[in-house]
Amino acid sequence: MAGRIHAIHIAPEQGAPMERVDRVMAVADRGLEGDRYYRAEGTFDAREGSDLTLIERETLAAVEREYDIELEPGVHRRNVTTTGVPLNHLVGSRFRVGDAICEGTELCEPCSYLERHLDEAGIREALVHRGGLRARILEGESIAETDRIEYSLRESVAEYDE
Repeated sequence: MAGRIHAIHIAPEQGAPMERVDRVMAVADRGLEGDRYYRAEGTFDAREGSDLTLIERETLAAVEREYDIELEPGVHRRNVTTTGVPLNHLVGSRFRVGDAICEGTELCEPCSYLERHLDEAGIREALVHRGGLRARILEGESIAETDRIEYSLRESVAEYDE
């Protein structure tokens, strides 16, 4: 099964606004070059498996529809906005983002930092259990907007070990 990268965002330092980029190097066990987590400066840097964060474009549309909260690109503080990928199902699974191989580590539940940062009442509630996915980058590679995201909901974790 496959979806696509809709957008890529990085923040050069903790608390800095997210910047949209067309292409970025995903580095194994580090993160995206130029991002705060790549330099071990992110809020959740000590949490293993935070090399990359992803959120579904479909979730952003649902939050706007159901809660009347519009999230401008990047303000959700996730690196990759996807389309056509059921991220919650990828916890514990390996998947490809472009040619990079990643492993979903845990759901990226919304935190009080996001709510304070956005000053938007209800955003935390709106994103509970659909705030995205944290992932480790196992094999790095350049990723770009419109790259495919390949996954299988039935495969064993070993499929991408080739």
